[in-house]
Amino acid sequence: MVPLTIKNRGLCAMSELSDAKTRADLLNRLKRAEGQLRGIQRMIEEGQGCRDIATQMAAVRKALDSAYVHMTVCFMQQELEACVGGDADAGERIGSVLTDVQELLGKLR
Repeated sequence: MVPLTIKNRGLCAMSELSDAKTRADLLNRLKRAEGQLRGIQRMIEEGQGCRDIATQMAAVRKALDSAYVHMTVCFMQQELEACVGGDADAGERIGSVLTDVQELLGKLR
């Protein structure tokens, strides 16, 4: 799972990704979706068929949903780990539960 750090911003703590590999992965997912969106715009400008455009829109939506699930699991991990402190056994259980949650959320797409 991905380590997160907390930055205090007034009354509310904000989660921030501290793992460079995870940041790069999420940015790559978003850049890929951005490229797909540009492709959809080009398809519309060129008068492509609605079915082809809809297929590409579904692909972009799936890519964004996947990035959202990934971020949600990161947030859950951070919050759960903060609740259990340094309990090593709890950390392993959290990792297992979050893997299951990510798999289940992935089936929603």
